[in-house]
Amino acid sequence: MSMPDNRKKTALVTGASSGIGFEIARELARNGYKVFACARRVDPMEALVQEFSEDLIVLVRLDISQPSEITKLSQQLESQLENGKLDVLYNNAGQPCTAAAVDVTNDAMEQCFKVNVFGHVNMCREFSKYVVNAKGTIVFTGSVAGELLFPFGSIYCATKAAIHQYARVLHFELKPFGVRVINAVTGTVDTPIGIAVTLPSDSIFNTKGSAQCFEAFLEKQTEMVHEGMPANVYAQKLVADIQSDRDPVDVYRGKMATIGSILALIVPYGLLEYAIRKILNLDKLFALLKKNNEEIKSD
Repeated sequence: MSMPDNRKKTALVTGASSGIGFEIARELARNGYKVFACARRVDPMEALVQEFSEDLIVLVRLDISQPSEITKLSQQLESQLENGKLDVLYNNAGQPCTAAAVDVTNDAMEQCFKVNVFGHVNMCREFSKYVVNAKGTIVFTGSVAGELLFPFGSIYCATKAAIHQYARVLHFELKPFGVRVINAVTGTVDTPIGIAVTLPSDSIFNTKGSAQCFEAFLEKQTEMVHEGMPANVYAQKLVADIQSDRDPVDVYRGKMATIGSILALIVPYGLLEYAIRKILNLDKLFALLKKNNEEIKSD
């Protein structure tokens, strides 16, 4: 007969300096978890310590794009985790990469994959033993961008699609160890993000009159983000998922997450492209690009 586990539950959250990660760390602390809040920037997380205490919030400077930092943190926590148990590993850190697919630089692509894919894989390798000890839960902040197409977000979409598949396989492989894996397919959430499209001077998209069209596209994207689910509501739903007994691999949270993923499965691709072009105010840009390209060919 196993003895009851009376220790305080623990969680580690990456990307906790703002947005979803900040609110997840806060909601876990509200539910009595001791949270190791990790981010490259520690200062913005001081508010969490002030709201709770150093007993519930431990601030950690961590860049998950650096494997050596992940390994070092794992070694440090080995002595700090009671009975070597980590109840929640929340892989939230994210890196945007907004550019035309044919304009993405190698450095931008590498950095996006280092954070959004390699960093999470490395975190799971180094910390899974502690989660196994606790029969705990591993969570990923996925995205509907991994299911749908998002213009000028090809690399970001690719990283989310990759982490979705990694999470699904991990869910299968860790079942014998009593570990749950949750892939949070996330729709729009109101977070303080900056959206920008990089148009190199020699880009085929950098043409006469295109700047104004791109501005309309960016305004629509920003509007959709700010009309999304409040980050604190999102966090409440995800922490409820963590604390439930259900074991789905994919949960759909945030505005348009469920319907967006369904549409990606059932709507013919041509119709999907048409709808996204309309929704994101890209009709004028596409017409302009087509017109300018035809003029160049006729010269």
